[in-house]
Amino acid sequence: MTEEFTNCDLTCSSTPEETLNSTNVDFEQPIFSMLAGGMKAQQQAGPVACPSTCGGGGATSPTATTSDTESGIFSVEYELCVDHESELEWFCNTEQKLICSHCSTGSCHGHTVTRLASRVTAVRNQLVDVCEKIQLQALRIEKFIDQTLTAKEQKLQTAACKTREQVLAQISATREALEEEEQRLLEEVQREEERVEQCLLTQRAHWKQALTSLSQTRSRLVQMLTHTPDAQLAISAQEIAERVEVSEGVGEPCDTDQLNLNPACSDSKLLRGLWATALLLGPNVYGSTHLKFDERTVSPLLSLSDDLCTLTFLHKKTRESLPYDPARFDSWPNALGSPSMSSGTYSWVVNVGQSCAFKVGVCYASIERKGSGNDARLGYNSQSWVLSHYDGDYSYCHAGKNVPLQVVKRPQRIGLLLDWLSQTLLFYEPDSNAVLYSVTEQFSSPLLLACAVTDRSITILH
Repeated sequence: MTEEFTNCDLTCSSTPEETLNSTNVDFEQPIFSMLAGGMKAQQQAGPVACPSTCGGGGATSPTATTSDTESGIFSVEYELCVDHESELEWFCNTEQKLICSHCSTGSCHGHTVTRLASRVTAVRNQLVDVCEKIQLQALRIEKFIDQTLTAKEQKLQTAACKTREQVLAQISATREALEEEEQRLLEEVQREEERVEQCLLTQRAHWKQALTSLSQTRSRLVQMLTHTPDAQLAISAQEIAERVEVSEGVGEPCDTDQLNLNPACSDSKLLRGLWATALLLGPNVYGSTHLKFDERTVSPLLSLSDDLCTLTFLHKKTRESLPYDPARFDSWPNALGSPSMSSGTYSWVVNVGQSCAFKVGVCYASIERKGSGNDARLGYNSQSWVLSHYDGDYSYCHAGKNVPLQVVKRPQRIGLLLDWLSQTLLFYEPDSNAVLYSVTEQFSSPLLLACAVTDRSITILH
């Protein structure tokens, strides 16, 4: 190989900017037209020689320029093989390199080889397909931006405006109903207050008059006793009897419910429901995450899980005798929880599952633990307040009185909410937050969770 073939003159008849300007590419025209126009401009600009390496030679080889008359859209420059000084007009697919015809039967014998022109045509066609796909994707994106996103934005504004109006309308209706209920309740409380005050005034006037009458009668009798001669006193039995009869007719003072404000004057299903919903669903949701069963109180009829949250009713064969403990229920299948509740607001949920016989509620710590009497039976004494489910019926039980409850759907979970400030105990269904029953009581001491089960098991959920 001579020295004159080593040096290549990399010259071009025009600058890259002039070539680009002469091409006048329109980015809106199809990709085939762009490629055809670009290759024509390249052909007009003149040949460009590029250095390349081939095989293991690693030296720069002279180049020759030819054109692909079959495709008609590009020209290709053939380099010379450094080993055979032949045109590199073949492509080895196995080693991914350019080779000459001698290499195809030599070092690349048995490899998959194709004509360089065919290889270039395939690559260009592949690029054309890729460019077309990119162009179509770009068109779809533009369409999505111009049509779908614009329509979504308009739809969003309309929906947001409608929803905003709906919220304001619902709040306004609720506020109006609350204001009317507030006015009604305050008037009812005012009337009840006036009634009790009138009763108190009447009672006060009556008993003041009775006190005056008694005082006068007593003074007269004392005067008769101390100043009346014996002879006259002996014949005054009739007068004395009349005065005694008058004093006895005064009667004894007695406190009655008529002298107390009736708490039912503030009873409102609307207010109670909204209040309960606000506590259960509001931003400050309360929960008793540390509430568990006290194993000391668990009846021998029950078993307690290791996490102290599940009570399971035991059949006779599986029961075990437990050591005596004054805190343990020995006859009824009861168990109490801890810690105690004496201030603030508490809420917790008990999973009753498929149990057909259970009780959930609260009680005083002073409830009786021993014996089979009602004093230790949840709901049958003044120490406990429970919701009971037995034989398909639901009821609220306290002091031996049962209030039947209408339950549309059998709940899998029972929620309890205790608000110490308002002295209110709520039983509710957690999935719908529907209030099953509510009671207002003057709780005199701290309360404990109280449960009983005689079918399957129940669990405190956190």
